[in-house]
Amino acid sequence: MSSVSLELTSVGKIFKKNVIIENISLKVKKGQVIALIGHSGSGKTTILQIAGLLDKPTSGIVAVDGINCTRASDKRKTYIRRNFLSFIYQFHYLLQELSVLENIMLPQLIAGKGKAVAMKSALTVLEKFSLENKADNMVSEISGGERQRVAIARSIVSSPRLLLADEPTGNLDSINSLSVFSLLHSYVKENNSSMIIVTHNHLLAERADYVLQIKNRSLIKL
Repeated sequence: MSSVSLELTSVGKIFKKNVIIENISLKVKKGQVIALIGHSGSGKTTILQIAGLLDKPTSGIVAVDGINCTRASDKRKTYIRRNFLSFIYQFHYLLQELSVLENIMLPQLIAGKGKAVAMKSALTVLEKFSLENKADNMVSEISGGERQRVAIARSIVSSPRLLLADEPTGNLDSINSLSVFSLLHSYVKENNSSMIIVTHNHLLAERADYVLQIKNRSLIKL
């Protein structure tokens, strides 16, 4: 098992002859929280999509947990995403027709785990997030802050080694933003996982192990 969750080496992306990012190199070690900042359209989301194997770089190498994924098949990438990675977005993307508990169980069920195992894992995470009393509620019955906490619970229920968070607190007030970040930060530190968090919130960025700014299509360590 590698001590590095993610490594990008000289990664570039060109889309319709436009250079989005170029010569991006990044190493994320186990236990690290890295904040990624930059103005809108600078390429932050592109970096996350490439890191998460949702987009192919035009050049360079992408390695997840020591596995070179640059030329991996779609089937192999799906396996790595399912077993190594987890994504968190600004919008919670919870399924309205499912209860809170069922939403959190879903990744485990998709991965082929039995219902009893999935339920046990989901209940454990709900308790950790102080949401056990909301297990049977529908999504429409909980607050915005609670929905984002449920989304985070869903993202970590399968114990991912790398979290890729794209503005996860963008729709929350300052109190809920800090609460959500603290949950993510604690998960990483307690489980020796890793996280890249894209944020415009400089107060949250300052709580990361270090901050990277994307400027002129390249990364600068602040």
